[in-house]
Amino acid sequence: MSEPEKLEESSIKPTENEIKTCLKIRAAEIEDVPLILEFVKGIAKFENLSHLVAATEETLAEAMFGKKPYAEVFFAELDGVPAGFTVFFHNFSTFVGKPGLYIEDIFVKPEFRGKGIGKAMFLHCVKLAKERNCGRMEWAVLDWNPARKFYERLGGSSADGWQIYRMDEEKFESAFEK
Repeated sequence: MSEPEKLEESSIKPTENEIKTCLKIRAAEIEDVPLILEFVKGIAKFENLSHLVAATEETLAEAMFGKKPYAEVFFAELDGVPAGFTVFFHNFSTFVGKPGLYIEDIFVKPEFRGKGIGKAMFLHCVKLAKERNCGRMEWAVLDWNPARKFYERLGGSSADGWQIYRMDEEKFESAFEK
């Protein structure tokens, strides 16, 4: 299996209703690990989940830029200032018989919201999913998050009948005891 394509740099032009500035989307590099962690802490604060952040610069560097990268990151920069980030990885659907693109996080800093940055990052994911022959894109949204309306406007919908289950590493060992 070949290595996944590296993210390309791209510029997204805002619509007429959006501020006329330069929005640039670029792939993260290992030097960006402190910035990635800053954004992780920012989204955790927004979701009132700061107490759950265990990631460190070291764990992120290994997971995203180590021998076997498990996730990719890109940033949206508005006039050269990091305004948002997206973390994603590939999963696989046996039903579709193709890889999928799973968006773990899309986050725009509060002071940059309403300028089309979230939409540009989401559409960049759509573009990558098409280029990489993905059968679908998936993501999860907290039930209180107003971003749900944003995703629905762009064509996303909740997966009826499906609930996300999660097992944290603290529960791995106890699973063998059941």
